[in-house]
Amino acid sequence: MKALVLEQQDGQTRASIKDVTSEQLPEGNVTVDINWSSINYKDALAITGKGKIIRNFPMVPGIDFAGIVHSSDDPRFFPGQNVILTGWGVGETHWGGLAERARVNGDWLVPMPEGLDQRKAMIIGTAGLTAMLCVMALEEGGVVPESGEVLVTGASGGVGSTAVALLHKLGYQVSAVSGRQHNAEYLLSLGAKYVLERESFSEAAKPLEKQRWAGAVDVAGGELLAKIIAQMNYNGTIAACGLAGGYQLPTTVMPFILRNVRLQGVDSVMISTERRIQAWKRLAEILPENFYQLATSEITLKDVPATADNLLSGKVTGRVLVNIA
Repeated sequence: MKALVLEQQDGQTRASIKDVTSEQLPEGNVTVDINWSSINYKDALAITGKGKIIRNFPMVPGIDFAGIVHSSDDPRFFPGQNVILTGWGVGETHWGGLAERARVNGDWLVPMPEGLDQRKAMIIGTAGLTAMLCVMALEEGGVVPESGEVLVTGASGGVGSTAVALLHKLGYQVSAVSGRQHNAEYLLSLGAKYVLERESFSEAAKPLEKQRWAGAVDVAGGELLAKIIAQMNYNGTIAACGLAGGYQLPTTVMPFILRNVRLQGVDSVMISTERRIQAWKRLAEILPENFYQLATSEITLKDVPATADNLLSGKVTGRVLVNIA
């Protein structure tokens, strides 16, 4: 079978397509024939070696995949069943989805929800799952469409694009922040009411600023997140799921104390199976059909290394689907 294999040579990460055998696959109780995967930000960091994602080499990257069960020692799964995998360290510490076959722990798999197929599932992928979890966090924080505007940062990327589409479909008024103004029409077509330049948030945040946002989905962290916190409405909720703009947070406790602001961290790697199933079911129900056309570009396995470079350079919009088959 074919697989994208990462190896380390002279301190550099090298990616190449190789033939691997079933005997080389890591331990697991379910073997899956993979048809679709995707490229996420974490995948790009791993493939290019620009992030400390991979600890053990050789490694097959790919933090998510969709496929058909080939064989199973887990009674919950059977040959021919359509399944999805996201997270759990797959593609980081355990061989991942950028290959024609994977052997994994059945606890990491989710049955394909009604209304989705393998291709659509990987257009959504880890990024879309994260976006749905962020939307659920806003809802659980009490943010409803009548509460006011919801801000989405990094809106041109996979998480942001999906969050814009989900929030719009649920009736929220969405303002999308992007550093790529040429994507404004794309974001408006997904449902954003306003598209804001990232530079408009570039000034250092004051402890408290004018209240603007009922909720926010943030993939940036750093100074941008600090600015958003200072601008939140009373009882506002922020779902924070990324650190593309930095892991430090130069803020104060004032918005949290004086405005009752809630900052909710969102992780999609180790969440429970029950929470995953709930999120996937809602994704299948909520995402409009045009999202799958608007937010997707498709590549093959051989295109992955170059695409990873482009993603980190800010040259990729929406989701990148990898056609493994």
